[in-house]
Amino acid sequence: MIPTAIVLLYLGVVLYIGIFAFRRAHAGEAEDFFLAGRSLGPAVFLLSLFGTHMTAFAILGSSGHAFGNGIVTYGLMASSSALVVPLGLFLVGTRIWAVGKRYGFITPVQIFRDRWETSHVGTVIFVVQAALLVPYIIIGVKGGGATLAAVSGGAVPYWLGGAIVALVVMSYVFFGGMRGTAWVNTLQTSMFLLFGAVAILVVSRGVGGFSAGMEALLADPSTAPLLTRERVSPLYFLSYTLIPLSSIAFPHIAIFCLTARHMRQFKRTVVLYPLCLLVLWLPCVLLGVMAHRFADDPRIADKLQARAELAQGGAALAPEARAELQRRAQADDVMLVMLERTAPVWLVGLLGAGIMAAVMASDSQILALSTMFTEDVFAHYGGKERFGEAVQVATGRAFVVALTLVAYAIAVAVPASIFDLAVQYAFSGFAALAPLMFAAFFWKGSTKWGALAATLWVGLATLGIAVFQGVVPAPVGPPVVVWRAFELDLVARTAGGTSILGLLPVVPMVLGSCLLLWLFSALTPKPSEATIARYFPG
Repeated sequence: MIPTAIVLLYLGVVLYIGIFAFRRAHAGEAEDFFLAGRSLGPAVFLLSLFGTHMTAFAILGSSGHAFGNGIVTYGLMASSSALVVPLGLFLVGTRIWAVGKRYGFITPVQIFRDRWETSHVGTVIFVVQAALLVPYIIIGVKGGGATLAAVSGGAVPYWLGGAIVALVVMSYVFFGGMRGTAWVNTLQTSMFLLFGAVAILVVSRGVGGFSAGMEALLADPSTAPLLTRERVSPLYFLSYTLIPLSSIAFPHIAIFCLTARHMRQFKRTVVLYPLCLLVLWLPCVLLGVMAHRFADDPRIADKLQARAELAQGGAALAPEARAELQRRAQADDVMLVMLERTAPVWLVGLLGAGIMAAVMASDSQILALSTMFTEDVFAHYGGKERFGEAVQVATGRAFVVALTLVAYAIAVAVPASIFDLAVQYAFSGFAALAPLMFAAFFWKGSTKWGALAATLWVGLATLGIAVFQGVVPAPVGPPVVVWRAFELDLVARTAGGTSILGLLPVVPMVLGSCLLLWLFSALTPKPSEATIARYFPG
């Protein structure tokens, strides 16, 4: 229980930070609660922005995916993200900051409403963004439950671990708002950036050295493919280059762009972001692959056995038995198992706290949804004028509580892995909404009707994928072709989700969003010259 006690102590520290931020806040001021008064300094801005982007998906999800697919996981996500994310911050993030500073905007929907001279279309965008952000929040709860369950050796069950993390996150977001969230994220980002280097040194020593561990994996025919891209097709790999587009469309990233004190803070962030990605993702992916060296551990052996049973005859099993095998095969906790095997007890606790730091980065998503609800719905439709700014802040806090409870209930019930849940829904949906951001700042001819068409397409496409995957169970082994025409596999159900012409759904979603945005904008009236002049001066 020593590692558990250390992790719980860490949770107490971040809870205190939120309460301390509450004491520093200007009571009842919406901009102070939701944007920390637009006053974040360069170090806090960089670390909190990176931290809010890297959640349980980055540590637990990446290592779990690498356990089953190999080092190609790094190429899928981190390589393209190192280019696309900084570019999005440079091109779009700086413009979000500039118009937000000039006109007092707090959310991206407020920018869309002003840019396209609309009201209700902005509400539709809010609804779709809110629905797509919920899976991201669920990831944090799932990661917290898995971490505490693994660190405690099962003494803290998954459902209780998730509840503890959800309660702590809800509390410091409730009290501290953006200032508390940014301070906590600064601490958490520092911790999980250090975590990767320490963890891979400890684990490598436990297997006789990093080189020896990799050579042993390469010499074993069953694990050698993990050191290649053999398990991922070229088209599937190509699809992932569009996933990082989601970063600048995420409401919590856009809102964080509004918190910077000066424009020049983006320069340091753009330069250092790829280095932070390298420091975090590379060790986590290598650790996920190295977990196969611990096949003698009953927990790792059980995952490998479950995967073998699924591959051999899982398709013929009853749905309940297959679901149980899939649950046993999930590998989101393999990193924690390795640390427990190789590190001293006290170090397991510290490293567990580092993992928890990444897991709890879902705080920004909760705050972002609260901010959007109070600004884009409550205040926009007259609530702030009738009840005042203090009631607006209280409404935001109440929304934090309600949203956390919903996310926790779904996280306990949904068995999907962290990696697949993020890619299939949160990342794909927001990547398809990214054209709205670029159109708002770079295309004078874009209109509200084009934005509405693209938004509805993204919402319906995401819903369609969810329904499809609910009706057609995940196959065991090769993909199951559901729709074939002209000698092409148009739609297939895969073990990790859905395939369309061999590509991830994000590809047709992004292309469809761009097409509808262009088509409806070309056919409908443009915003007034005064509005266009404000966004395109000169």
